[in-house]
Amino acid sequence: MRVLELVGPGLDAIRLAERREKEVPPGHVRLKLKAVSLNYRDLLIAKGSVPVAYPCIPLSDAVGEVVETGAGVTRVKVGDRVCPTYYPDWVDGTVSPEKFARDRGWHGDGVAAEYLVLSEQELLHVPAHLSDAEASTLPCAAVTAWAAVTRHVTLRPGSTALIQGTGGVSLFALQFALAAGAETFLISSSDEKLERAKALGAHHVLNYRATPQWGAAILEQSGGRGMDLVVDVVGAGTLEQSVIALSNGGHVSQVGILGGFAASVSLYPLMTKEAHVDGIMSGSRDCAESMMRAIAHQRLRPVVQDSHELADLPEALLHLEGQHHFGKVTLAIDH
Repeated sequence: MRVLELVGPGLDAIRLAERREKEVPPGHVRLKLKAVSLNYRDLLIAKGSVPVAYPCIPLSDAVGEVVETGAGVTRVKVGDRVCPTYYPDWVDGTVSPEKFARDRGWHGDGVAAEYLVLSEQELLHVPAHLSDAEASTLPCAAVTAWAAVTRHVTLRPGSTALIQGTGGVSLFALQFALAAGAETFLISSSDEKLERAKALGAHHVLNYRATPQWGAAILEQSGGRGMDLVVDVVGAGTLEQSVIALSNGGHVSQVGILGGFAASVSLYPLMTKEAHVDGIMSGSRDCAESMMRAIAHQRLRPVVQDSHELADLPEALLHLEGQHHFGKVTLAIDH
């Protein structure tokens, strides 16, 4: 079967290769993959910014069809359309190191392949109304956004939520906050992307490049009330502004490290607002299944701007690095 391999650091070290298909042991299934999607962490891995054992198959998010089942499989059947979970060992409960020690495409092979053999415990049924490209975006970005919007805070009609950016996690968070009835605020450095976010339903938008002190500006936009939730996808350079934008007792869901791994924040606003900063490491299979039910019930559709072929992964990653995308970038797998 065809796979993509990273044979070293750098986008020029991505190769098409052939690997022998594995047998399907008891409790496992064979998936015929239909589409995969990209996350920012895939760019970091491909560029060698994090340690990887070469050669390895990259990417973590995919959708496929079950084409073979091993003995004893009961959770899925041949013909089902499913996604592999992002963290194969995190089935339920709260996060712990052993549950995220193994993730696809970094600590082990990923999903950039024609076929995968996986345990049935690692699979999620996807909503029937989604295309393959749309469904492929769910395991990491969507589950992370779902956890950011639901795990530590309960949004309801009249709540306020601020979303940073217009990437995959951000737009999922916007959709989930809107579905909960929240009044939504979104910031971006692109006026064009802000207009597109408004078309998706964002109630208030702000260009943070034109307004560097956007925390105070968002506070003013909300009539001084502040945000019940801020979904922060950057961290370094934004966390302090996120706290400024909060309501008393509000929550920052810290889901991203686009600005680096270290951030600083003034303690006084944290204390006077009794603010909460909640780290988010995506979510469990149970969390993902709750999200799938919500997506099916609300008929939500992931925002997919660009679709490429599997062999075009280097170009797709460059597109992601240039921040030209709005929503998710996906790759189709032709057999």
